[in-house]
Amino acid sequence: MFKAKSITNDIYYVGVNDRQKLMFENQIPLPFGVSYNSYVIVDEKIALIDTVEIPFAEIYIDKLLDVLRGRSVDYLIINHMEPDHSGSIRAIKRLFPDVKIIGNARTFKMLAGYYGIEDGLMEVTDGSTISLGKHELKFFLTPMIHWPETMMTYDASDKAIFTGDAFGAFGALDGGVVDADLMVNKYLDEFDRYFSNIAGKYGSPVQKALEKMHSVQIDYICPTHGPVWREQIPKIIDMTNSLSRYEGKRGVVIVYASMYGNTEQMAEAIAEGLSESGEKNIMIYDVAKTDASFILTDIFRYDRLVMGSPTYNNGLFPEMASFLLKIENRDIKHRKFSYFGSSTWSNATMRIFAAFAEKMKWEVIGTAVEEQQSLKENAYKACIALGKELAKA
Repeated sequence: MFKAKSITNDIYYVGVNDRQKLMFENQIPLPFGVSYNSYVIVDEKIALIDTVEIPFAEIYIDKLLDVLRGRSVDYLIINHMEPDHSGSIRAIKRLFPDVKIIGNARTFKMLAGYYGIEDGLMEVTDGSTISLGKHELKFFLTPMIHWPETMMTYDASDKAIFTGDAFGAFGALDGGVVDADLMVNKYLDEFDRYFSNIAGKYGSPVQKALEKMHSVQIDYICPTHGPVWREQIPKIIDMTNSLSRYEGKRGVVIVYASMYGNTEQMAEAIAEGLSESGEKNIMIYDVAKTDASFILTDIFRYDRLVMGSPTYNNGLFPEMASFLLKIENRDIKHRKFSYFGSSTWSNATMRIFAAFAEKMKWEVIGTAVEEQQSLKENAYKACIALGKELAKA
């Protein structure tokens, strides 16, 4: 019943959409859903590239059988072992018991651990090739994007590269598969959020992968989430290069926590100082109201960050403390940083933010502002001044 979609004459998309899952990896909201992408190359030999999450196996296999038209899968190529892409491997193995499973040494350790599969394996190394007939496939090992076994598969005939989670985006695919057939701006925004939250920690491995990709002509980028990139390839590569170098463009993200509105007023005053100095790219977030994935996306996008919190049980407000761990986990580099805080009787905020900036090796801009109880004139003016210092930076 379910039909596959063709990308080229020989490459077919057999992925599925998940519009029911609320949280990716049980932590990142999916307002537009997510796709699990799998591809088939039809030649003298047939190669299946990655699979889909197991709840969608029935739809997935229907699409696969539509492409095969009675033929068998000769090779199953595993670019990434995360269960949302490897979940249907056992079902494929049962359907095609003679299939050769292609991966690298690290792939096979995980394959045995997750699914107990240890036979019918074909190991590849960096630069290995196989021929399907007119399609020659070359493998690039790209460890730590964002797991140690990750790799990419390049089809020299159609100039298509299958990249695993690299170049992925959140968002179920709305009818089309290739970017030219979709409302692309939505997926470009979700590409930013995907990179920031999934691959953001691994800037150096991403740079190494980009270097390997420069050696081949690429007409299609086929990731395991989001659109197949064709028209947007230069933009996608440029965005990936910039994000993985942590090259934030000009702009200021203000992130605060506030229980009774006093710290919030400090954030507003800093924003006033920024605006008075001509800064327009100002994003203000209440860390208790906006999901961290959206805030992290803007911290990756922009070059300056200001954070503020009330003291809570001699520490940071809990949501702010949690958010600092999320930033640290992604090892975001090269940000200019300022901070502020309030308290009623004992301010621990200054000490904690100062230590955080030192740990992240960020440049601290201006003089941190602290206030006790409500915001008063001197602290208000100091916040305005801090905003102006940030604008100069």
